[in-house]
Amino acid sequence: MRKFLVILDDSRECLNAMRFAAMRAASTGGGVTILSIIPPEEFNHWIGVADIMREETRERIVAHYEVFAKWMRDRQGIDPELVIREGEAVHEILAQVQEDPHIGVLVLGAGTEKSGPGPLVSAMTKQAGFLPIPMTLVPGEMSKERLESIT
Repeated sequence: MRKFLVILDDSRECLNAMRFAAMRAASTGGGVTILSIIPPEEFNHWIGVADIMREETRERIVAHYEVFAKWMRDRQGIDPELVIREGEAVHEILAQVQEDPHIGVLVLGAGTEKSGPGPLVSAMTKQAGFLPIPMTLVPGEMSKERLESIT
């Protein structure tokens, strides 16, 4: 089964990427892997404090994931899997793609700010030639209705 890899973060455009991945997976008989990446600089504190902060971050990620997972199950019939990794975003995305041979498409949401599509999209497009899978960029301003019509 081909899986769509989508990144869970705090960006506004993440929502459209999640919707697109779930709708495409539902219409093609695929699955969805939701990847959340904890940056390494997030825990530059004493070990005890860092461990508590890491656990709180993981709890927040799981709570955020559950919102998307419920929508995917209820509306699209897709039961996504959650993967949490720690490290630099581009490296962790590439590592996840390499480790899971079922991942067939990377789905990223593009921001709508004048400064560009967002740091993750900018960094991943520089790596596009090295990706062993296609990358789909979903515009952050695309309506639900338009997403439904193209998936």
